[in-house]
Amino acid sequence: MAARPDVTTASNIRVLIADDHRMVRQGLRTFLELQDGIEVVGEAADGAECAERAAELSPDVILLDLVMPGVDGVGAMELLREAGSKARVLVVTSFTDRRMIVPAIRAGARGYVYKDVDPAALATAVRSVHAGHVLLEPEVAAALLESGGGTAEPGPPAAPLTAREREVLVLIAQGRANREIARTLVLAEKTVKTHVSNILMKLGVADRTQAALWAVRHGIAPQDER
Repeated sequence: MAARPDVTTASNIRVLIADDHRMVRQGLRTFLELQDGIEVVGEAADGAECAERAAELSPDVILLDLVMPGVDGVGAMELLREAGSKARVLVVTSFTDRRMIVPAIRAGARGYVYKDVDPAALATAVRSVHAGHVLLEPEVAAALLESGGGTAEPGPPAAPLTAREREVLVLIAQGRANREIARTLVLAEKTVKTHVSNILMKLGVADRTQAALWAVRHGIAPQDER
């Protein structure tokens, strides 16, 4: 199904779906085309085609399967990185094997959901990843930690977090966007942004993913919390 430039708006999130099963692609497309502000601009059946289509279509978000013939999902992310793609990758897979999760996150995936995901949750995941957030399931954080996480050696002890900052950190570790955190804690979104900045500074980490890993490592966000 070709993109429809005449109905595209600046606010639409442009999505490319990469999966070797046609029925899966159609199912994901059907889910997403029911959502306001999300436009499926193309499909790909393997990693190499995904990289080619991304170069042609400049999607905002790529829904990417990990197991595909030829170039797999991790290989596709390497090709995307080499090509300088700005698209954010959301892995959509049926596999829970940690040997697959860790390479995908290290390769640059911004989120990880399963193919039986509820349609509304999938749309939320697309919007969250597009907004620059990381969808880090507790089990994925745990897998990264057990593998060494790919993070730097621990630095100096973190400065103490306030009670509110700890609440915000728990929600960050659950993959919540600032807007969701604001609603949950009944705060202004601007206040949440300030808390997030303070948390990153106090923990000495560069981004939300590292903050989430820090939370799991220190027992602030239990793996079974959700």
